Amino acid sequence: MKKIAQACLVLSALGAAALVAGLLLQQTSLWQVAAVACVVSFAIGMGAIPGLKTYRYTAWIIAAVVTAMVYPGAFQHWGSFDLRNKWVILIVIQVVMFGMGIQMSLKDFSGIATTGKGVAVGLACHFSVMPLMGLLLTRIFHFEPEIAAGIVLIGSCSSGLASNVMVYIARANLVLSVVVTALSTLAAPFLTPLLMKLLAGTLIRVQFLNMMMEIIKIVLVPIGAALLHDYLKGASARGWKVVRIVLILSILWLLALPLGWWHSLETAIHSPALLESLGILGFLAGAFVVGVLYHALTKKIGQLDSWMPYLSMFGIIYFTAVTTAAGRENLLKVGFLLFICSVVHNTAGYFFGYWLSRLAGLDKPSARTIAFEVGLQNGGMASGLAGTMGKLGTVGLPAAVFSPWMNISGSLLANYWRRKADS
Repeated sequence: MKKIAQACLVLSALGAAALVAGLLLQQTSLWQVAAVACVVSFAIGMGAIPGLKTYRYTAWIIAAVVTAMVYPGAFQHWGSFDLRNKWVILIVIQVVMFGMGIQMSLKDFSGIATTGKGVAVGLACHFSVMPLMGLLLTRIFHFEPEIAAGIVLIGSCSSGLASNVMVYIARANLVLSVVVTALSTLAAPFLTPLLMKLLAGTLIRVQFLNMMMEIIKIVLVPIGAALLHDYLKGASARGWKVVRIVLILSILWLLALPLGWWHSLETAIHSPALLESLGILGFLAGAFVVGVLYHALTKKIGQLDSWMPYLSMFGIIYFTAVTTAAGRENLLKVGFLLFICSVVHNTAGYFFGYWLSRLAGLDKPSARTIAFEVGLQNGGMASGLAGTMGKLGTVGLPAAVFSPWMNISGSLLANYWRRKADS
């Protein structure tokens, strides 16, 4: 593998040379192919450089952006199939969240008792600093309404699991990080729509109940399936008995829906809210079945849990490419300003997260943890919500720009604080 990586670095250098030549000679076809070859080869070749291994995921995100900017048509339709189809977006984001949920555990919530003050500070900072900073940036830069709403959206999402990785690298308070991430995720179905309604309600139409239901579908349902798998690892005989009963009921419910049961419900129930809630019940039943089947599959394939985060990464790369292709024209107009916004937004999260925690009396490791929890948002959640709205190319665009920078800045800060771990 190392030799392949080294060969890719050479190919990347050749691609960079060809890119420069193509630009100088104004040969569009040459520089386009060279640009894609350069970034993809470099993303693979980074494995040969020990100091850059932690940035490989970010390199793949950048590769996805470059490729989608150069060949946008390849990431919008495959024949008659629309890559931005709402159901495709929903399934991909659920897979992403399930893969992230595999890294969580029911034991993570046991840390609440010992990290209560830090959790309160973290949640308060996360759901105040970032959405308000997002709103401030939209007032300063005057983006078009849907792009501005996307900036507020990513600021209003829960913290991403990347924060746990950064806290681990920085040797900060990992228990606190995991608890804040878990609780911000659980709070997101209520707080994210509320913040969007209050702060972005004049930019786009925000339907509180619909957005809440979408977040439950794309975040809590798949993570719930992953936590069910975790529960089954140590479930008692009585627990398994309950699981089997619920599994049978879930399967019966799912079989009944396409056989006319759902049509009957639509005819009998005239409340959209109640129908939406029953729809969520179908997703929960599906999640229960998936959780049990996945657990059974891990008995056959022992390494399956370790593969799932890579599947999540692939899903996020997919989102990035599709979002970039859909919003290419907007990116050409405001891409640089969006990047400046991402730097300011992210830096503000680290700064206020750290210093507000210190003012609240938290120690340095805990304050560093809160800095990551506040500064690193769940870009996948923001992209998923934009996709379900049918606005990937506008509302979803900030997430595509903010996410790569968050990974880069988070890695730099984590490695800096790792060297300062004892100070």
